[in-house]
Amino acid sequence: MPSFHHGDVEIAYIDEGAGEPIVLVHGFASSKNVNWIYPTWVSELVKAGRRVIALDNRGHGESAKLYDAAQYEIATMASDVIALMDHLGIARADIMGYSLGSRMTAILARENSDRVRSAILGGIGIGLIEGGGPGEAVALALEVPSLDDVTDPVGRTFRAFADQTRSDRRALAACLRGSRRLMTREEAAGMRVPVLIAVGSKDEIAGSASALGRIIPGSQVLDIPNRDHMRAVGDKVYKTGVIDFLSRRK
Repeated sequence: MPSFHHGDVEIAYIDEGAGEPIVLVHGFASSKNVNWIYPTWVSELVKAGRRVIALDNRGHGESAKLYDAAQYEIATMASDVIALMDHLGIARADIMGYSLGSRMTAILARENSDRVRSAILGGIGIGLIEGGGPGEAVALALEVPSLDDVTDPVGRTFRAFADQTRSDRRALAACLRGSRRLMTREEAAGMRVPVLIAVGSKDEIAGSASALGRIIPGSQVLDIPNRDHMRAVGDKVYKTGVIDFLSRRK
């Protein structure tokens, strides 16, 4: 598995296919494999004629595990994406995130618009601004000895997911505590790249996609029917909508 160093932090990634590049940024407690390879995103985007780059965020997958929450500030995590693009000699790319990865993508769309052709924000709605995603209860759920010790329902969901993916739970707890800075309404309104917001209709974590769409100028909203936060990722409607959006963006 290829990797590179951003400062002292080793970041693992894949780079497949040819054509216009798209960078995929996975969600909290996930990985490039779980979020993008297993649900066939990578293969389908390659089939659609794209060069597909996907990284393991710091603290996740095959990338370095860090235990200081300060090393997971959301802008720092987003900077790993730009560093990867620099490493691969990619001047500009479409970027698609999911959940935490969408929060990173939104920062890049706002602060590095010269590097972002378009931004696809999957699994995040008005929660980008108002919060409501996994919080301290989830961090605590990751630190207890067993899933049986977790009573908070959201905490149980993320603890079970972390156990399923065999994640480093101490690194995830640090990531969660370090990356919770929200985007302001003014920052979101300042995005000047094409944006697609894609959220499952039963997602109780992301917040309203349409509410966020009313704030980001010119953004498009894709509702993923009958899918919650965890099950929307591999949905056919999501994939078709993204490929259509990419084919039409300038």
